[in-house]
Amino acid sequence: MEKIPGLNHEIIQEILTQGKIYEVGGAVRDKYISPILPDKDKDYLVTGIPLEELCSLLCRFGKVDLVGKSFGVIKFSPSHRFSGEQIFDIAIPRKEVSTGLGHKDFKVEYDHNLSVEDDLNRRDFTINAMAEDLSSGRLVDPLGGRKDIKNRLIRITNPDSFKEDPLRMLRAIQFSARFEFDLEENTLESLKENVELITNVSAERIQEELNKLLLKAKYPSSGFRLMQKVGLLEKILPELSLSVGVEQPGGYHAYDVFEHSIITMDNAPRDLVLRLAALFHDISKPEVRVLTEDGATFYGHEKKGSKLVQKVLSRLRYSNQIIDQVSLLVDKHMFTTGVTDKGVRRLIRKMGEEMIFPLLDLRRADVVAQGMGGGTQDVDELEERIKLEIEKKPPFGLKDLAVNGNDIMGTFNITPSPLIGQILNYLLEMVLDEPELNSKERLLKEADFFMKNLPTNKPSLE
Repeated sequence: MEKIPGLNHEIIQEILTQGKIYEVGGAVRDKYISPILPDKDKDYLVTGIPLEELCSLLCRFGKVDLVGKSFGVIKFSPSHRFSGEQIFDIAIPRKEVSTGLGHKDFKVEYDHNLSVEDDLNRRDFTINAMAEDLSSGRLVDPLGGRKDIKNRLIRITNPDSFKEDPLRMLRAIQFSARFEFDLEENTLESLKENVELITNVSAERIQEELNKLLLKAKYPSSGFRLMQKVGLLEKILPELSLSVGVEQPGGYHAYDVFEHSIITMDNAPRDLVLRLAALFHDISKPEVRVLTEDGATFYGHEKKGSKLVQKVLSRLRYSNQIIDQVSLLVDKHMFTTGVTDKGVRRLIRKMGEEMIFPLLDLRRADVVAQGMGGGTQDVDELEERIKLEIEKKPPFGLKDLAVNGNDIMGTFNITPSPLIGQILNYLLEMVLDEPELNSKERLLKEADFFMKNLPTNKPSLE
């Protein structure tokens, strides 16, 4: 594993002539959790030096940007001779000052005269409230974070931690799943008591924490189970919470819809689009379920689910690209593997070469999560057929046709109109069935045939 370099020794020594410097944050935490965790970017805390003087000092070694002067945080980019292009966060100690009785009635102030312990005491969890003194290598651990790491516990630093920032509730769950730690008893009770406060958190911040849970946890399902247990799931993802306890009788599934969905997510590759699609692929099953003598049916759940997931992801402020890709995977996840070569080409056309293989990964995860011991050999065989078809370079979309709209308009003297699109789609359907017909001469003949056989028999000509 390539080790992420820290601040240059010369810069550290210069800071130490006037104050103290500590490494803080996730890099310190992860060092004590496991030596195999990937190295994080280094964050630092400097005490004893006023912000303006610290900026002046650092300017001699590189570029300095203030992240809002009121926060007392510097983005520092050392010049090449002092460790390259990495950017470091260097902060002044901060404290929270109450401005009222409400959970939002406080402000954060920085003060270089504060001790490192004062700064650590205001952090979210004990495992994040540790610092390493770079002058001595001593661990500063005022709240017992290292002991909680040893005991595999997530513990808030003070009883009002979740009130101070409700997003910490979701962060606690994310850390619990990611490190496979338990929530300390009082922390769990505090989370349950404050769960309503999550409605005050912006969608963007919730999305960011969900993404970390999906990508950084080997088994994010444990986080979603915990969310459901404490009441967060129905606040953040009410549509998913409706799947809890929805049984799937009939012999094809060992789990209810919720459990099946989160196990599918666990078995999907660590890709954001894929894990979102896995989590939501059956989100509309509760709505469409119909009980029968043999079990239950869920007809159309993929189509309804595709529409619903667009609504959910839009609410959480995901990008249009992610929304489109996830909804496409949900829409097509019930594809048939036993198809003809024509069917293979049509599936590639529907998905596009970028999304066809993620669709296969989703099916594999879906089958495993049924819990019935099913295999995915049929998916593996389909994948080989898809690869062979792609290697042949047959037409999969309009851009692959040997003719385009200009060819049609020029040949038949047609003005721009919806008819052009109708002709091109007709030609594409034809060559998907018979790729060898994709020549300009043949397609123009077929276009002529199509126009002569329109219901009106009167194409729009100039």
